[in-house]
Amino acid sequence: MAFLSYHQDMTAPQFVPFTDRYLPTQPPEAAAQAFCQVMQKRRSVRMFADRPVSRATIEWLVRAAHSAPSGANKQPWRFVCVQDPAIKARIREGAEAEEREFYTRRAPAQWLADLAPLGTDEHKEFLTIAPWLIIVFQMVHLDDGGQVYYLKESVGIACGLLLAAAHHAGLATLTHTPSPMGFLNEILGRPRHERPFLLIPVGHPAEHCEVPALALQRRPLDDVMKVL
Repeated sequence: MAFLSYHQDMTAPQFVPFTDRYLPTQPPEAAAQAFCQVMQKRRSVRMFADRPVSRATIEWLVRAAHSAPSGANKQPWRFVCVQDPAIKARIREGAEAEEREFYTRRAPAQWLADLAPLGTDEHKEFLTIAPWLIIVFQMVHLDDGGQVYYLKESVGIACGLLLAAAHHAGLATLTHTPSPMGFLNEILGRPRHERPFLLIPVGHPAEHCEVPALALQRRPLDDVMKVL
């Protein structure tokens, strides 16, 4: 009887017609190829222009990210979008402090060797030059204390959609992960149940932007895809 009572108390599912289905003008293979060709031009950028990007543009990017699937549809993410120069300066100060520790003390030798061809270091000028910083927080529980599921998977998918949307809009991004990132909670006034997941500068690439040659390399398709 307890089993029956438990299930009787559960909210009954409701379904609605799937009427807003996206239908490309091309067959699936051609549409997939076209999208792939666009995304293959995406690059992680550390050289940004200071050209402005409208708030409305950023809102559309977040809407796209917010359309991501999530465990039990709990949507365990928060996107804090920063354009204030003073706040960006504080974020840069905090990030560079952590990065100095990483490059001089924390990082194992192998990690530093793997990073060397990418030319990264503790200097993060892009954090004050890019017109927007989007800090993505993962919510370990909802604001009302509610449970969340598949947290990292859900937030990771949302971030992927955000990067794709920004690229589709002609904007450049970078997935920046100063570690640890707890300083972002303090600077941005976020509660403890929100934990920083990614710091994403968004803007136009600099006119003479360069990217590491190593970043252009991709493993062969037959190395990353197996068909059974």
